[in-house]
Amino acid sequence: MVTKAKLGELGLFDAKVPRYTSYPTAPHFTRDINADGFTNWIEAIPEGARISLYVHVPFCRRLCWFCACRTQGTQSDKPVLAYLETLKTELRMLGQHLPKGVTLSRLHWGGGTPTLLQPGMMDELAGAIKDVAPFDSDTEFSVEIDPNEIDGARLDVLAAAGMNRASIGVQDFHEEIQQSIGRLQSYDITRWAAEEIRARGVQSLNADILYGLPHQTKARITESVQKLLSLNPDRVALYGYAHVPWMAKRQQLLPSDALPTPEERLELFETARRLFLWDNYAEIGIDHFATQDDSLTIAQKTGNLRRNFQGYTDDTAEALIGVGASSISRFPQGYAQNAPATGAHTAAIREGRFSTTRGHVFRGDDKLRSRLIEQLMCEFRIDAEDITRTFDITPTALRQMLNRTASEFSGLLQVNENGLFVPMEARPLTRMIARSFDAYELDKAGHSSAI
Repeated sequence: MVTKAKLGELGLFDAKVPRYTSYPTAPHFTRDINADGFTNWIEAIPEGARISLYVHVPFCRRLCWFCACRTQGTQSDKPVLAYLETLKTELRMLGQHLPKGVTLSRLHWGGGTPTLLQPGMMDELAGAIKDVAPFDSDTEFSVEIDPNEIDGARLDVLAAAGMNRASIGVQDFHEEIQQSIGRLQSYDITRWAAEEIRARGVQSLNADILYGLPHQTKARITESVQKLLSLNPDRVALYGYAHVPWMAKRQQLLPSDALPTPEERLELFETARRLFLWDNYAEIGIDHFATQDDSLTIAQKTGNLRRNFQGYTDDTAEALIGVGASSISRFPQGYAQNAPATGAHTAAIREGRFSTTRGHVFRGDDKLRSRLIEQLMCEFRIDAEDITRTFDITPTALRQMLNRTASEFSGLLQVNENGLFVPMEARPLTRMIARSFDAYELDKAGHSSAI
């Protein structure tokens, strides 16, 4: 049995660790990739390949205080309309460089609040995307939906455009907590959104809920999770709130003295986790849960679970292309990120060039370490046979790497000829274990709590 005291000794309650949705993580991106390199990577995609596309809409009607995403508030549609024109131009540019026969494996609209687009705007964006890369027979099209910023007309357009998975943010249903984070969203309006989504034939529903918020207690998170479960989501992301006011200035509005301690955060997570497991959800990686017949659960069982900027996925497309300001793309050659500021991104597109400003070109043992970290984050183990078969590393050299990591965690990890395994009681340490394989992670500032 691993006690809280033991976890504390290993640094769980003090460490600031990446979430490892990429390797290397975005803070380590450099200027070694530009618009020309990004264009070359697009053109290198094989003809007839399946790709994934992420579209970023960096606008919200109101700015939630807890959020650290790149977004800006607007009460007018004028900047949104201008941005839509930029997206359409960017998509046409993308289409000019994509090889023939490329289709979509996954399409995701994120933000910000993509559902602040008016119905006509949504229809234009969906059409522009399909002109670039049409859907395949099993394309998954997901949209982040704010229950406060959606109506029947917009849902009709999304359903007609092919949306077959919707994601709604919940955070917490308790009013005092909602007041403290600047996000008022009643259970009734959330239930209405879920029912209206499903009424249009969109049967796959994701939901996000947070732990570690101000004024949150075990009783309150229990009530919120039970309300969420009444909506029967297919997937749930149980994210830890990352309090980084030095990076996201609006988080300074939160009452920091009402935040739970790291030890209390762990209790909040475990309370919510048990409720999902009791309701027969499968535990997916470090913070996701899914119904037993969900494709994420199947991917986990078959060894096809992956991790990207949206979290856990069963998408195995080699290329994920990000469209819009600050979007990040992933290719077999590396990562490329668009200009973070909307103005700079728009200026580049108007000049007829992609806005790529930074990224990372894979080199050395990047891909090896990326896969080691991904296996840990997805499967809580490292498969020695798979690693030595796929990468240029001997069993002896790999065993030495695994032993070095195991020695950092006081014998909690199991290492043998099959690889490394993280037992259940040590899984709160997973991100810290992953960090031990990170050759770039020297400056730990700016990351979220390990729990």
